[in-house]
Amino acid sequence: MKGKADIHEYVQSLLTNSGDDGPLADSDSLLLSGRLQSMDAVEIVMFLEENFGIDFAQIGFDKDQIDSVDAIYALTQTAARTN
Repeated sequence: MKGKADIHEYVQSLLTNSGDDGPLADSDSLLLSGRLQSMDAVEIVMFLEENFGIDFAQIGFDKDQIDSVDAIYALTQTAARTN
């Protein structure tokens, strides 16, 4: 299983690919701030499904769940406890 550092690295790569080379703190807003777009949200969901086994069809989707590295990591920890 991957950890928080892997999530941070993945999100940083999404930001870099979208032309955002600014610093990334784990608490920084990603989607609600506009740093990432809706297509990036889809990429994050796919990353979480593939790497952490999170099934958004079961748990539902809320942007707040993936709006920061901290939120994404918390989601993976919640999913790990329920699996």
